[in-house]
Amino acid sequence: MDITLTQGIILAVIAIIAGFDFWLEGLYIFRPMIVCTLTGMALGDTTLGVVAGGLTELAFAGLTPAGGTQPPNPILAGVMTVVLAHTTGSNPSTAIGLALPFSFLMQYIILFYYSIFSVFMQKADKYAEEADTKGFARITILPMVIVALTYGVVVFLSAYVAQEPMKDLVNAMPKWLSHGFEIAGGILPAVGFGLLMKVMLKGKYLPYLMIGFLAASFIKFGNLLPVAVIGAAAAIYQFYNDKEKAELEKRVAESGNVGGGYEDGI
Repeated sequence: MDITLTQGIILAVIAIIAGFDFWLEGLYIFRPMIVCTLTGMALGDTTLGVVAGGLTELAFAGLTPAGGTQPPNPILAGVMTVVLAHTTGSNPSTAIGLALPFSFLMQYIILFYYSIFSVFMQKADKYAEEADTKGFARITILPMVIVALTYGVVVFLSAYVAQEPMKDLVNAMPKWLSHGFEIAGGILPAVGFGLLMKVMLKGKYLPYLMIGFLAASFIKFGNLLPVAVIGAAAAIYQFYNDKEKAELEKRVAESGNVGGGYEDGI
């Protein structure tokens, strides 16, 4: 299916808003789960957006900027996964693999901007020394505007202007290559989730992971809502258990400070 000019402009606006949020990390609407859903709604296929969002979010779950490093860009990955699946008829797993070059492209653009924006630092220091709040605000907002507009331009060019060449490229791919992208796209969510678990997983939470895995894999549900409810119940239990433990430790500490202790010969 083709993308109209209006849809291309809407996608560019979505990318600009997500670009601002990615810079500020305020509302986290730049995450693929949100970006894919909004892209699907803009293209008239919300279901595709939600499915692609779930897969892409898992693929990028463990990829987080740290310091000056930049992982593959989640916004372009989210938008282009849905766009490629919509325009070429590919399934979302294949589209994730096809969308990665666009994600890498934006990654390099952001890294380039990080280098270029260093020229603003001297001006920012000067405004700070002079307590020029208006000048400091301008020099702070300018990079955000540049980056956000770049997101819009890249998405518009990739999604609308280049849609026919992309479609021809995908259609010209041999079956084995297309299948390879599908396999890679299917593996990426597992890799992303594995990276996330490497950072977050603790031994005491392992039973919850096993319960969730068993419930999702071997119990036949019409959807994953029951698994989400199980997860919410486990989180609530852990929260109140930790709270009760903290209160008990506090009471023990307070009782130990009243009436002396071993060091007082009591």
